[in-house]
Amino acid sequence: MDELNVYALIGEEGFTRLIAAFYRQVPADEILGQMYPRDDLAGAEERLRDFLIGRFGGPQRYVERRGHPRLRARHMPFRVDRAARDRWMALMEHAFAEAALPAEAEVFLREFLSQMATFMINHE
Repeated sequence: MDELNVYALIGEEGFTRLIAAFYRQVPADEILGQMYPRDDLAGAEERLRDFLIGRFGGPQRYVERRGHPRLRARHMPFRVDRAARDRWMALMEHAFAEAALPAEAEVFLREFLSQMATFMINHE
């Protein structure tokens, strides 16, 4: 399976399930909850969902609305250390379990998200 076929396999609905499951956990999380503005949690959810949809073969809504992702620069205002990265991935692991995506799509998404979470670390 090619990574650009992930969208063809799970569609908008699969990405929506995964990202919604992730963001349901964020407000109560002791590490990540304070990083996400309460009044823009829905916006953060939409941005991550649209970014992943476009990255994995779906419509390019994220790029059309926000331009180049510049992920590291956009996350620089937040203190992302190893603990925050690991917690982000732990919440995403729970989201994967809840979303129950096809295994072949989950493999690509899990690897990509793990690499990107590590890339976002900006504090020791």
